[in-house]
Amino acid sequence: MNRGIRLIPSGFRFIDKAWGGIYIGGSYLLIGPKKSGRTLVGLQFALEAAKNNDVCLLFTNMRPKDLMIQAASVNFDIQQYMSQNLIIVVRISPPNYIYDTYNADDYLIEYFNDIITVVNQYKPARIIFDEITPYIGFRNLDLLRDSFLHTLEVIEDRDITSLFVVGEPATPKAQSIVDVLANYVTGSIKLKKSEEKIDNRFFGGNVVITPNVGHSEGQFESVFKIVPKKGVVVEYAGIEEEEVEEKPTITKSEESDDSKVADLIKSKFGKAEGDKFGISNVYEYDDFLLILNNQIALYQSTGQMFNLLSFKLDPAAQVKGLLSLNQIQNAVRTATDKKDKICIVDNKIVVLVVRSDKASVDALLKKVQKNLPSADENYLNTVKEFISLLNIEVNESADNSEIMMDYIQASDNTSNQRYISLNKVMK
Repeated sequence: MNRGIRLIPSGFRFIDKAWGGIYIGGSYLLIGPKKSGRTLVGLQFALEAAKNNDVCLLFTNMRPKDLMIQAASVNFDIQQYMSQNLIIVVRISPPNYIYDTYNADDYLIEYFNDIITVVNQYKPARIIFDEITPYIGFRNLDLLRDSFLHTLEVIEDRDITSLFVVGEPATPKAQSIVDVLANYVTGSIKLKKSEEKIDNRFFGGNVVITPNVGHSEGQFESVFKIVPKKGVVVEYAGIEEEEVEEKPTITKSEESDDSKVADLIKSKFGKAEGDKFGISNVYEYDDFLLILNNQIALYQSTGQMFNLLSFKLDPAAQVKGLLSLNQIQNAVRTATDKKDKICIVDNKIVVLVVRSDKASVDALLKKVQKNLPSADENYLNTVKEFISLLNIEVNESADNSEIMMDYIQASDNTSNQRYISLNKVMK
């Protein structure tokens, strides 16, 4: 740690009054049922960071418009802070498809690894994960503990303050999962929703804050209510929070340039300019090698099949104005699933299809074709001659990632050509 152990404002006044704030590098768990205000508390945490010119990563599976509406309900113009690169919104897809697989835990571990990857890219002061419930349904609770602890250790070593939002457990199994997380955080916040209005005006309930480490003041409980334009507010020591409407302070730098911010998001996440949402499955070369090695090890221990696809664009396609490298990259990226991993190497887009068979590869190729700039049949027949594919199916010779990537590079040699045009592949 390099910023010292000290308290900072949380953005949730109950915590700031009772505990004096939250610890830099501390980790906090927010538990509550749906419609209890848990997302609003998370947004209040994010707003507090942005107001202090601290970068905040906000992981969410909410649709962009829904997130902006939620933020506006607490008088939070989130887009203003996004344009200054103070709030980075990372949209992630729920892993619903994996729970029917026999090794679902292996895929859930990847979500925790993705947190670390994005943190390493942006080096934020805070991260908020709203909500983490869909990503912690581990069958093996020891794996959950190890993955969560590893993630906490990485972000705490960087003095990053974290808030993880989780749904109220409805079953003993869900309770045991939440207990794993609750045992290792600095403190927890629990919202208990009331079905009745408070003062016949506002919905709310009770909030309990419980420390695990530090916060020697102890546990506190109070009534909270959800107030338009203010979010989640409480009564503490008999004194109600001020009803003064507080507007966010925008500290926009004169040097702020929205286009530069958009380019930064684009370079990190591979999204179209101006689209600041979406978690990236595009990795740097060295990171991709590590992921590929893990997949090889998984194959060797479990027999889990995978494919390594390499798409190559003939430079003549760009010269003729048919297709740019960026366009083919976007076509491939938007065709892949979250679980698939991508690496850009020169004029090639390498895709690790982690759960694959011939049908899944064929489906991916059809999606790539669908994402090309035009659906005109003559255009597609022409442009697919300039796109070639190398499909490496896993076998016993897959010893390590370097050998597989060397094979892709060697295939670039005209005397050892293994790429086949998409027109021939998709006949």
